[in-house]
Formats: sequence, C-alpha cells, structure tokens
Amino acid sequence: MKRTIALKLFLAMGLVAGVANADFLISEPANLGPTINSKGGAACVAISADGLELYLVSGRAGGYGEADIWVTTRPTTEDDWGEPINLGSVVNSSAWDAEPAISADGLSLYFASQRPGGLGEMDIYLTTRPTKDDPWSEPVGLEPPVNGPAWDDTPYITADGLELYFASDRAGGYGLSDVYVATRPTTEDPWGAPVNLGPALNTEGYEGCPYLSSDGLTLFHYGFNRPGHPGNVDIWVATRPTENDAWGSSVKLGPEVNSAAADTNPCLSPDDSILYFQSMRPGGLGGFNLWQVSFSPIVDLNADGAVDMLDAAVMLENWGIVGSQSGPSTSLCDIAPLPLGDGVVDAKDLLVLAEHMIEMADDVTVE
Repeated sequence: MKRTIALKLFLAMGLVAGVANADFLISEPANLGPTINSKGGAACVAISADGLELYLVSGRAGGYGEADIWVTTRPTTEDDWGEPINLGSVVNSSAWDAEPAISADGLSLYFASQRPGGLGEMDIYLTTRPTKDDPWSEPVGLEPPVNGPAWDDTPYITADGLELYFASDRAGGYGLSDVYVATRPTTEDPWGAPVNLGPALNTEGYEGCPYLSSDGLTLFHYGFNRPGHPGNVDIWVATRPTENDAWGSSVKLGPEVNSAAADTNPCLSPDDSILYFQSMRPGGLGGFNLWQVSFSPIVDLNADGAVDMLDAAVMLENWGIVGSQSGPSTSLCDIAPLPLGDGVVDAKDLLVLAEHMIEMADDVTVE
C-alpha cells in the first residue's frame, strides 16, 4: 500500500525532473558502502555480464600507482560485494590506470592508462585472459586509428565485441572532448576509423564515459560545461529508435541521480535495472564514491491504486505512440524496456503491464 501511495504521488506531482518520463521511478541514491568505497576514493565502475564481478578504480592502500583497477565479486546478484582485489602489477602500472570496460564473455578488459610508451597523453589498453580462472595478460595499447596523439579514454565495449565507444579530444570534434565509436566486422578484425556520434550528443563542452543499455538504444554519458550548464559535471542520457538511427539530443538526468557535486561515469547492471555511478556528493567516505539508483516501471497508469484492465485500456489508447528523439519517451505508457523505455508504446510495454497485473492478482489471492 505504501508503494502504491508513493507512485500515485509521484505521478500526480510530476517529480521526474530532468527526464521527460512519467513512467519510471528512480530510487534514492545509495552509497555502495565501506567495503567498496574508501578514503582513497572509488570510481569508474564496470560490471560483468553475469552481474558477479564489479571492476572499479581506487587509489586505496595496496595499489601500484596513482590509481589502480580492482575487482570485487559476489556469489549471486542477491549477495553483497566482497572486498576488492587489486588486478596486480601485470595490469596496473605506476601511472594512472582507470575506466575499465569488461567484455560480455569476461575475457577482455579495456581500460585507459597514462603509462609510458603510449601514443598520446592517455591511451586505451586491452588485457585478456583465456578463461575467467586465468590471470590477465600484459596490457597492449590499441593501434591507430583508435589511439593516437590525442587524449583517448573511457572505453565501452558492446556485448558482441564489434563496437568500441570512447571519448577523445582529437581534432575534428565538436568540443573539448567528444564520444566516438569504432567498429569492426568480427572480433578478429582490426578496429575501423572512429566515428563521432554527432552534434546532438556532443557539444562544445566535455562528453565522455559512454555506457549503453543492453538493447543498444539508450546511451548514458557524462557532460561537463555543456551549453547552459557551466561548471556542472552531470550524467546525461540519449536515445535512438533503432541501432541504425542516429542518437537524439542528450537530456540531463534529474536530481534522483545528479547533485550539486560532480556526478559521472555511469554504468548499468546487466538487466538495466540499476545505474551505478561515481559522485563527490556528501555522505561518502571521501573523494569520489560509488553510488547506485534503481529503475522500476510505474504500471498504475491511471493512478487509481490498482493495476488492472483499466490500465490496459489506457495503454491501448496510447498504442503505437512514438516519442521524440530529444530524450526518453514522453509517453506515460512507455514502461519497457528498462532503464527508460524505447520511445514507443508496443507489445514490450503490454507484457510488463501484464506481468504486474498477474503479480497483483496473486497478492490479492494470498490475502
């Protein structure tokens, strides 16, 4: 009952600030706690496809350089994260090693480093392992055209291993740092020339730390000194109708995620229900800390306190409505997929509604 009342108030008051959705509830940010966070800071998170490994960056005691990559594990997704373990001196150097991105099979780890021998001030490196039980190999810097004399960092690798998103201040961009994507036909092929994601997403400010939803239709990134937001480091989100479409304009997430402090480095859980990010907001253990929020669909579409056929009727009235590419859909009924819908009211939304109708019917039966 408390949850139902909260959802009705949420709908009635329109408290989805920043993102023009009325169809998802974003939880209060939760600090990942002292096991993960420390006075040495914790940042730049990446999570494995099974949700059991969390890669992070920290300057805590026991490292090898200015910042090292660590990994924490858990037996199941319902368990707490364990004590972080340093990836060791083979992967980490005496320099700055950060921004890990783990492949879907867990055998390739991309990251950014300022170690000697690179092509620019910051380069993207790759370390691999034959199996998850094997140690990581000596990292190798990616060849041009990915790395170059510019600052190249914040990699993200898609599940199929065929797209590498990253940030760069190379010539030809729209601002001080832009998001690019490099592609390849197969995982055995070299990376092609990186393509700028365009002026709808990139601005004259800084953009970086791209992270895609599992369907490839939602892209989170950080933005710094974007037009109209001087001095702010915040998390933004862009969407596209299909993987063949261009990205729409980015929209800044609301106060459920962004604060007056620096908020950056977004990362989604494998099921897209949790957004991890780093923040310097109050309540942490010092410096950057890792935080999380969860996304859940609001399925009481007519706000009457029940999820039933009346809500199904509301959805059918909105069937086929397509949102704009200026951000997540504005349709109340675009409740799937996580994290923020896909811009159209269709069978995916009806399936989520039906599942919640069944759950509510089961609760009533039990009572």
